Amino acid sequence: MWRVLIGRPLRFAESSKEEIGSVEGLSALSLDALTSVAYGPEAILIVLAGAGVAVLGAMLPITVAIVVLLAILVVSYRQVIGAYPGGGGAYAVTKDNFPRGVSLLAGAALIVDYTLTVAVSIAAGVAALTSAFPGLRPLTVPLCLGILALITILNLRGVAEGARAFLLPTVLFIVGLLAVLAVGLVHPLAAHVPQPGRPIVATTGLETLGVFLVLRAFASGCSALTGVEAIANGVPLFKKPRVARAKRTELLLGVFLGAMLLGIAVLVERFHIEPRVGQTVLSQVIAASVGRGWAYYAMSVTITVTLALAANTSFGGLPVLGSLLARDNYLPHLFALRGDRLVFGNGIWALTIMAGALLIAVNGNTNALIPLFAIGVFIGFTLSQAGLVVHWRRTRQAGWRRRATLNAVGAVVTGACTVIFLATKFTSGAWVVVIAIPLFILLFTRIGAYYGREKDLLALGEIPAAPHGRPTLVIVPVADVSRLTAQAISEAESLGREVIAVTVAFDEEEAEVPQAGRAGELGAALGHGPRVADLERAWRRWHPGVPLRVLHTPYSSVVQPIVEFIDRLRLERTDQIVVLIPFVIPDRPWHWVLHNQLDHVLSQALRSRTDVIVARVSASLSEPPSTGEAARKRPV
Repeated sequence: MWRVLIGRPLRFAESSKEEIGSVEGLSALSLDALTSVAYGPEAILIVLAGAGVAVLGAMLPITVAIVVLLAILVVSYRQVIGAYPGGGGAYAVTKDNFPRGVSLLAGAALIVDYTLTVAVSIAAGVAALTSAFPGLRPLTVPLCLGILALITILNLRGVAEGARAFLLPTVLFIVGLLAVLAVGLVHPLAAHVPQPGRPIVATTGLETLGVFLVLRAFASGCSALTGVEAIANGVPLFKKPRVARAKRTELLLGVFLGAMLLGIAVLVERFHIEPRVGQTVLSQVIAASVGRGWAYYAMSVTITVTLALAANTSFGGLPVLGSLLARDNYLPHLFALRGDRLVFGNGIWALTIMAGALLIAVNGNTNALIPLFAIGVFIGFTLSQAGLVVHWRRTRQAGWRRRATLNAVGAVVTGACTVIFLATKFTSGAWVVVIAIPLFILLFTRIGAYYGREKDLLALGEIPAAPHGRPTLVIVPVADVSRLTAQAISEAESLGREVIAVTVAFDEEEAEVPQAGRAGELGAALGHGPRVADLERAWRRWHPGVPLRVLHTPYSSVVQPIVEFIDRLRLERTDQIVVLIPFVIPDRPWHWVLHNQLDHVLSQALRSRTDVIVARVSASLSEPPSTGEAARKRPV
């Protein structure tokens, strides 16, 4: 079933099939930014609505300022793509141009950004759906988690698979929304039809349109710029020539997003739209432009789908970032491993778990996530552009002064936005991000310290002394004389020059243990097999040429006497000690519970003995015995 969901394993030679083109880059890495028009303009209006209806007209000039900042960011990230084609975005830029701590700040901010992007995109998509179909509101969280599961499966199949699957909804969203805006600008069909839902514009405690209010509205609206950096983070996902294709996708993103933001702002002012309970601003714009007929519902479903799929942007970026952090020893190395489908599956699962937990915590509420959203993004914006200023000054390529000036302006503006976000959104939930980012940095430094200590202790990168062998002593725990025991002794004799079989006798209970049939595994020593005296007589009759050592204990533990015996041998002898543990493979998976798993317990008890080799030898109940059967070893 898993193979059906994920697909067959891919060879490295097939990796080109998982690369994307410029148009596919819009669906794979740009949906986050494109669909932010569903909540960015609304975030502006909600702030302005708190001051009263008289100041709602400030939305258009604020949007114009946001589009100017968008243009700066698009140009800046096209430069990042050219200068750092290996991906990683702000992390790669700061790692190359700043001390380690700055790059860790960028990496932590990007992880927070990617997680929030998934949560906000899916929550906004479900909000759009429930605006059109209010009966679905009680199912908000299940719908969010279902969409998250679908996107996870598609990304585990491969980035290109997800991009191709999302391409049609992306095209329908872009073309459809631009067409709706054009109708609204030229000849709206329902401009004066009353909108459902109660307005949430303040009527008491009104404010004047001051600088602080404008800055708050501008900062909230800048949430529409999230995702602009994702293309620069995922350059390795593109087909060759990667840089040219990624730059083209970044430019297309800037053009489409800027046109949508301006169009929505103009229509909000033209139709006198206010934020309402149960109705998103974008839903009201569409209804006023084309009415609440088939076009409205078709566009609402399209927006829902593309908003939900916008989470795919993070699934394209975070696994790549995680692999870079893992290679630099700041995340577990398993994040740098590709799965059967040549994707960084561990990064995908980590993102799914974090985003799912966040959606459950906020009950799928978009407005609860918006205050958290843009801080991590704008920290990344600021650091990447500041890093580029250092890069241009250091490399002094042609036109470096012009480029450095542009990036410096972008760094100042986005840095100011970051401060505004922190000042205006801190008590509304931004404090969560302020705590989360340092915690991620602490995690990175602790992981880096561990890998550094491991490098020193294992002398990684150094030439070790010449290896030399030692005589081998093999210890075989046994409980009876059986085919499994014979296999274990045969394998032990092939491994070492000396073999000792050991069994455990309980001093206080040995006389009371009734005879029983052979259990076929080490657990027989726990009173479910022959008594030790019977085992000794059977051993003498069998005469395998290997001594049987009986370990007496007044306690009920089988493991502890064996471990203590091995520890005594470690002190007395210089041989290489190998412990070969026999165990049974049941013929049905559900039969595992019928066995005592003592091989796992003993293996775990010996795991800390670094000078002892532990292996297991098995007999399968599904295979008939055969003469000279070769036992199978399983290293632990």
